[in-house]
Amino acid sequence: MSRTLLVLIVCLSALRLGASLGSRSILRAVADKNGDSEDYAVDLNTTNFDAVLRDTPATFAVVEFFAHWCPACRNYKPHYEKVARLFNGPNAVHPGKVLMTRVDCALKINTNLCDKFSVGHYPMLFWGPPSKFVSGSWDPKQEKSEIRNIDNGRTAEKLLNWINEQIGSSFGLDDKKFENEHLSSNISDPGQIARAVYDVEEATSTAFDIILEHKMIKSETRAPLIKFLQLLVVHHPSMRCRKGSAEILVNFDELSPANTKQEEVAGAVKNFQICGKDVPRGYWIFCRGSKNDTRGFSCGLWVLLHSLSVRIEDGESQFAFTTICDFVHTFFVCEECRQHFYEMCSSMSSPFNKARDFALWLWRTHNKVNERLSKEEETMGTADPKFPKMIWPPMQLCASCYRSRNSQKIEWDEDEVHTFLTNYYGKTLISLYKSNSALGNAGAKGILDESTTSTNVVAVPVGAALAIALASCAFGVLACYWRSQQKSRKPRRSSDIRFNTQ
Repeated sequence: MSRTLLVLIVCLSALRLGASLGSRSILRAVADKNGDSEDYAVDLNTTNFDAVLRDTPATFAVVEFFAHWCPACRNYKPHYEKVARLFNGPNAVHPGKVLMTRVDCALKINTNLCDKFSVGHYPMLFWGPPSKFVSGSWDPKQEKSEIRNIDNGRTAEKLLNWINEQIGSSFGLDDKKFENEHLSSNISDPGQIARAVYDVEEATSTAFDIILEHKMIKSETRAPLIKFLQLLVVHHPSMRCRKGSAEILVNFDELSPANTKQEEVAGAVKNFQICGKDVPRGYWIFCRGSKNDTRGFSCGLWVLLHSLSVRIEDGESQFAFTTICDFVHTFFVCEECRQHFYEMCSSMSSPFNKARDFALWLWRTHNKVNERLSKEEETMGTADPKFPKMIWPPMQLCASCYRSRNSQKIEWDEDEVHTFLTNYYGKTLISLYKSNSALGNAGAKGILDESTTSTNVVAVPVGAALAIALASCAFGVLACYWRSQQKSRKPRRSSDIRFNTQ
């Protein structure tokens, strides 16, 4: 037995142990509480403070330090919750803008945390970028700090007005979903894609939820699903999703044995959250449309596919092509869309030998889809008025991608296009995670930090932490072993491709 396989077996054994660990999502927990009124603010404590604020998609955070015995705090809570309703949870009116949290300083476990922020009275509110709270502090004598004390938020109206002043918005307490939106459509800003990494996680989780809900795991669909999981294990831009894909993949035979009822398979697989316990979050950020039925999942799925296309190596290009074509044709439930995609896959007459060629094929395919849909949406009046379908990338994002353009035709510089795609869906896409140190590295520390995120004031036991640390190597070893196997294979001719027709 080779050393690589021996290490793989050890790691996969640890991964099975780690798969049983988990806790409920903090952001979804707000919908689980019983009581006369729903709590939207996220309860933080010493054990989860850094992890939650580091991993949040929100641009800003409000942290309320309070004491549960304080009458003024109890009276202020309804005001705080009115504002938190707008920003927190899966039904947030304006998601991804501000994370509303609270810390109970009356609990002994939080004493040092409250001291770090010089809490001298209750309630006390702070504002700042979430990453600045991580391992951070506040001192009233400090002249320059990105963490600010909110001194004018004693009612819901005053607090929301204060927030509006900081971010240049005009949100109202009575706002409903998709009303009074402030969605950025500045396509000349390449940095916007950095927030799409959260939507890639959302799309991955949603895709697998659809597979389970529609009972699509059958004997004839196992192969395309396993191939797609293999691709995700190696190349998904989110470490959470790579780890979750590995957990499902190595347990797949146990989760979905032959002659197993669909209900049993769905129940078993659902215990494995492909992108972690906090996903799906229930909302979109970069892919959020200005109407309820626009963008969202389809946008997130396209970003995922493009991100995969710029991460593969030359020896994996044909495998990635057949895997994505099979996955879309087998599991994408929009019949017309998957048939169109299948036709474009079937039109390829020669195999891909270069990753660059596959990335450019997917880019051309996406533009063909956008061109077709833009005509249909214009006829039917179903387009998103703020995000109409367009040829990508627009000149504002990549002027060098265009050699010439007129009303009839665009002449592309495909070398420049490929450079743009690689940077946009590669480095820039994961830049936010890297800056937050959330998912940029595949080390054990990142996994342990994520695993300690909990609404309960309980530390992860030493044995469990060790198991998780060992499990963190599994998807890496599996990915390297699978990649070496792929490189040794000769690419197939397109005429040899067999698309699953289920």
